Amino acid sequence: MSQHTPSSPDSPAPKKSWCRIPDIYAVLFVFIALAAIATHFVPAGQFERVPGPNGRITIDPTSYEQIASSPIGIVDFMLAIPNGLMSAGEVVFFTFMIGGMFMVLRRTGIIEIGVDKLTRRFARQSLLTIPVLMTVFALIATVIGTQELALVYVPVILPLMIALRFDSVTAAAVALCATTVGFTTGVLNPINTGLGQQLSDLPLYSGYGLRAMAFVVMLAAAIFFVMRYARRVRQTPSLSLLSSDTSESEKRSLYQHADNSPALIASVRQKLAAIATFAFFAVLVYGVLQQGWFMMEMAGLFIIMGIVVGLIAGLDTDEICAGFNQGFRDVLVGAMIAGVARGVAVMLEDGQIMDTLVFGLGNLVGGLPTLLSAIGMFFAQLGFNFIVPSGSGQALVTMPLMAPLSDIIGVTRQTAVLAFQLGDGIGNILYPTSGYFMATLALAGVPWQKWVKFFFPLFCVWIVIALGFLIFAQATQWTG
Repeated sequence: MSQHTPSSPDSPAPKKSWCRIPDIYAVLFVFIALAAIATHFVPAGQFERVPGPNGRITIDPTSYEQIASSPIGIVDFMLAIPNGLMSAGEVVFFTFMIGGMFMVLRRTGIIEIGVDKLTRRFARQSLLTIPVLMTVFALIATVIGTQELALVYVPVILPLMIALRFDSVTAAAVALCATTVGFTTGVLNPINTGLGQQLSDLPLYSGYGLRAMAFVVMLAAAIFFVMRYARRVRQTPSLSLLSSDTSESEKRSLYQHADNSPALIASVRQKLAAIATFAFFAVLVYGVLQQGWFMMEMAGLFIIMGIVVGLIAGLDTDEICAGFNQGFRDVLVGAMIAGVARGVAVMLEDGQIMDTLVFGLGNLVGGLPTLLSAIGMFFAQLGFNFIVPSGSGQALVTMPLMAPLSDIIGVTRQTAVLAFQLGDGIGNILYPTSGYFMATLALAGVPWQKWVKFFFPLFCVWIVIALGFLIFAQATQWTG
């Protein structure tokens, strides 16, 4: 963690920028407070829950009714963060386990050896690693729909990015931006495209042509943006957003070596440990693709992986435990933030105004002119994504309302699904209420405030691209 040296009495006080972003805990606390206050003014209401596709629970869009108000009290507000941590327990636990496992792997030395070999291999084409990795990550996400895999990618590629003389922001961007493009456009994504189309009574994965075009355009914009920043950092390290960060300096000293330094040689046990590591990742891929594994299963695998690989590499049990403990400490802030962020939704759910907000968004979109209806749907989904950053959760709550509404206001259901996808996806790596995103930043060692400065311009570009595709879909009455 970064440490700050106190200023001498005679040194001038550091200037505070008027546009400085507050600490993430302060930001989240304010949002939790605003959500609690809203329960005193927004009428409580609810939709009837009914069975949906694949046994999931969704809403009956015609069943909304106001119910007795249940505003958040002092005790409820006091419990917002503890309840948020419990509700987000899956993300919190996963963050701890992946942090602990990768620290054990670092202690075996196999990460440093692998990074050394890759650095020497790509030393003269270092920038090319960015489009290659981003394309692979995006393709995986657009097929299996697991945006959360960024949590796995970041610890793997972070040492390589540092060794190639980029920075931690670059590593986070490669993983987060690529998976978000793949998930958002969802060419064959079962989580947002598949579920959204099932809820809208559309043929499964229909309209893939336009989604594939959106995938290419958004990915190209992301690759250009990340490569431009990475090139600047490589040429002038002081331009890194983390140039003054102590932990970033420690990473550079650990992974960056002189060009003429001798190559690291793996021992027999380290080679066996590396083989075991690849085998565990093969099991991980099989579990995600074939068995439907998610965070809990992956977290359990990471525990076994850390222990087995550590023992094969020659670590004793005390060293393995020390590695896990150090990894837990390194990701503690990220794990906490993931739980605190959930407190916003907890307040809205406990105050029973979540359904009211959904009902209000539907009425707002329904009142727009036909030409603006698709754009209105997009911004409604983008706004609601702040509260419910889960793709499947947002689909189950909003699409049963938006699909029939689209028939009334002159928007095709295919366009309504596209508006949901685009609105649901791109905010996931901006909003601090997105648990997996905040945990990924913690694993990369990138403060949320720094990430916002980096990502917001690309976020605006993506919005423009999204609006362009939606305007085209609306103008052509796209049906896939």
